[in-house]
Amino acid sequence: MDRPAVDRLEWLLNTVAWRLERWTEAEWNTPYAPGKWTKKQVLGHLIDSATNNHQRFVRIQFEDTPVIRYAQNDWNTYSYHTQQDGEMLVATWKQYNVFLLALLRQIPESALERTGIGGEGQPFTLAYIVDDYVDHMEHHLNQIIEY
Repeated sequence: MDRPAVDRLEWLLNTVAWRLERWTEAEWNTPYAPGKWTKKQVLGHLIDSATNNHQRFVRIQFEDTPVIRYAQNDWNTYSYHTQQDGEMLVATWKQYNVFLLALLRQIPESALERTGIGGEGQPFTLAYIVDDYVDHMEHHLNQIIEY
């Protein structure tokens, strides 16, 4: 697959990860804004997003309109991101996305119009979910780091 979003994902992995690796535990445990998630929770949310979108990227290719929903707050709570080591979260986020990048580059263009059902009950194409995955990642990375 050759899509601008896939190229942006590669750029993010090459540009952002080393900046995250420099944070102290105190920085990791600081909310990015008053009343918001901590940086650990945001990065953990991006790991949860990778997990759920991995299913979408794969299942949409071979299932007829799979229903794949994701309760983001419950995933964040029961993945215990606030109790995890910040360096481990960075390594997990980076490696999972390196894997997803390789997967995305292999998806044939012919699969991009296949559809799945998301949390809102609306159908979405695989092309849309790939683009949305990277947009979503950029949104959350912008909350916790300038790049």
